[in-house]
Amino acid sequence: MPQIFQCMVGDRALTIEVGKLATQANGAVTVRYGDTMVLVTACVSSELRGIDFLPLTVDYEERHYAAGKIPGSFIRREGRPSQDAILADRLTDRTLRPLFPKGFRNDVQVVITVLSVDQENDPDVLAIIGASAALSLSDIPFAGPVGAVRVGWLDGKLVLNPTFTQLNDSTLDLVIAGTSDAVVMVEAGAKEVAESLMIDAMKFGQEAVQGIIRLQRQIQEACGKPKMDFTVSEVGPEVEGAVSSILEGRLAELIYKPRAEREEALSALKEELSQKLGESFPLPAILSALESRLKADLRSQILEKGGRADGRQLTEVRPIDIEVGFLPRTHGSGLFTRGGTQVVTTATLGSVKKEQLIDTIAQEGTKRFMHHYNFPPYSVGEVRRIVGPGRREIGHGALVERALAPVLPSEEDFPYTIRLVSEVLSSNGSTSMASVCASSLSLMDGGVPIKTSVAGVAMGLISGDDRYVVLTDIEGLEDAYGDMDFKVAGTAQGITALQMDTKIKGLSYEAIERALSQAHDARLFILDRMNQTISSSRPELSKYAPRVYKITIDPDRIGTVIGPGGKMIRSIIEETKTTIDIENDGTVLIGSVNEEGAQRAIKIIESLTREVEVGVTYTGRVTRVTNFGAFVEILPGKEGLVHISELADYRVPSVEEVVKVGDEIMVMVTEIDRMGRINLSRRAVFQGLSKVARVRDTLAPSFPRKPQGPRPFRREEERRPGGPAPRRYPDRGRKPPGG
Repeated sequence: MPQIFQCMVGDRALTIEVGKLATQANGAVTVRYGDTMVLVTACVSSELRGIDFLPLTVDYEERHYAAGKIPGSFIRREGRPSQDAILADRLTDRTLRPLFPKGFRNDVQVVITVLSVDQENDPDVLAIIGASAALSLSDIPFAGPVGAVRVGWLDGKLVLNPTFTQLNDSTLDLVIAGTSDAVVMVEAGAKEVAESLMIDAMKFGQEAVQGIIRLQRQIQEACGKPKMDFTVSEVGPEVEGAVSSILEGRLAELIYKPRAEREEALSALKEELSQKLGESFPLPAILSALESRLKADLRSQILEKGGRADGRQLTEVRPIDIEVGFLPRTHGSGLFTRGGTQVVTTATLGSVKKEQLIDTIAQEGTKRFMHHYNFPPYSVGEVRRIVGPGRREIGHGALVERALAPVLPSEEDFPYTIRLVSEVLSSNGSTSMASVCASSLSLMDGGVPIKTSVAGVAMGLISGDDRYVVLTDIEGLEDAYGDMDFKVAGTAQGITALQMDTKIKGLSYEAIERALSQAHDARLFILDRMNQTISSSRPELSKYAPRVYKITIDPDRIGTVIGPGGKMIRSIIEETKTTIDIENDGTVLIGSVNEEGAQRAIKIIESLTREVEVGVTYTGRVTRVTNFGAFVEILPGKEGLVHISELADYRVPSVEEVVKVGDEIMVMVTEIDRMGRINLSRRAVFQGLSKVARVRDTLAPSFPRKPQGPRPFRREEERRPGGPAPRRYPDRGRKPPGG
């Protein structure tokens, strides 16, 4: 029978229902918060896999029907996971993985299906809660339950589970997951938040998590299954003894070698062990024993002697080398090297048309800032097939993007689409934080007016026997054999992004506070090194970057610029070789790498949207002639009539004798009637010019001029029987026919 369990989280009820859906799974629950609902299932294989890691798979399945949408793809069904989906399943995976028993090697799959979304409550936190509840009531071994909440900072106070609307105004977006006595996972984005506020937010969230954990314990007591028995594949004491006798303290020396030498020596050691013990023991058991000894020796060296693999102090940052303008034709580039980790990031600027379209179940719109992270196999000296970005690449790219977003200029101040691409050239720990530094450098090199520099550093932890040490700027070996990967990015003023993963069942606040304190000092050190190379954005964009010009037109005139079916705007783009983007408020953005083309486009758009004014003189083109006058286009799409009596300052026998189709003439607007018809006069232009000439001649004695050639618009009179003396026309430069 279905059972419903409920508790209050913040100002809303959290409801978990068991026994209604997916009853054949090892564990299944539906979790509801507001009108957002997810179904979470957990299944386990009965066979033990011969591998040295936990084969846990978390799949986050977005369904567009949850938001009342039809997918936008050609086949009109869901395809590959969105970035939001990948980040949500990583969030869940990172929370669950440390809580499985050591040595458990059965395949576990957690599937999160989003059934309903109310556009206010994010389903990612519900996914963590549902996964914990499904595992807790199932027969799968799991050291839960674990709860999760989101914390924001609004109007000077911490807010529990803020809605999407509230998050837009929040300076903090933190997701924390924890057990009843420790923090397991933290993910945060912030607008330069102080370390003290980050700690307060964690404590606030951890306190709220306790009610969710108590609710899951009720579910476990009412519906839980007995946990399955499993066999831990451990290396026997015989193998460990045989390996230890051959090593005889040689690992201590090996640990302190440079990485390249260490890897070479380790390969030689593996070969030696294989030759000496291969006939007595399986090779996997031998290598596993070697790995265990190496891990134990490294941790012992750090805990007891404070000695790190590369000889650094616990709080010391590896040597840093920085270069900007590294690539000649990119819009901006930054090369950042820290120890054996090296990343180059390029910045590319484009028009707002290049914005990424976002169409997920939670949001719709566009995205003007993108960061993409690539981790090729050569960065770790491996040979493997290069495919599209995996979950790791998506996750690291999003973390760096989150770290840089708070310092970017607004679209109003900098109307460009910005794309950063980080290429990991060499990896030896914390490539994501090196990407933060390289990205900040590339933005400054590209002339993007960011608020200030951003740097990142990864902290590690080695614990044992009620002791622990926090390591600053961990390298690969310390990451692999340590207990924590705590990434912190920010400016000199505060934190902009944070991500904490553990390999143990949680951390104390004392350890977290120490890690944040050391990260703050390391971040300031790195920022100082970066500022020595480039301390502010370049005053000019790269000459290869497009220039974007912003003008404003009357919103009622947008249709005139676009034209029927977009004909007018396409013709402008084709003629000027520019990009043109028009907003609903009348903002027009013209982008071009050619100044002349951009100015030409601006001139065309301004002429299209300019209003005709009475008394103003225009140069227009004759579009058609009739027996009563000529029609002249004075502005694009704006046409007026010059009556035959207004074509000249004398009596015109016929229109065709004065103007023809295609002629450019100067005319003055004399009237716009109630029906919007425009009346023009060419005679008024002549009269105005004659007045100017008379004034000039009167003032000539007072203002002598240098001798000049023939004055324009004047010549000796030529008389015609019965008619006035014609004058040279200011627009055509010739006398009328018959003169």
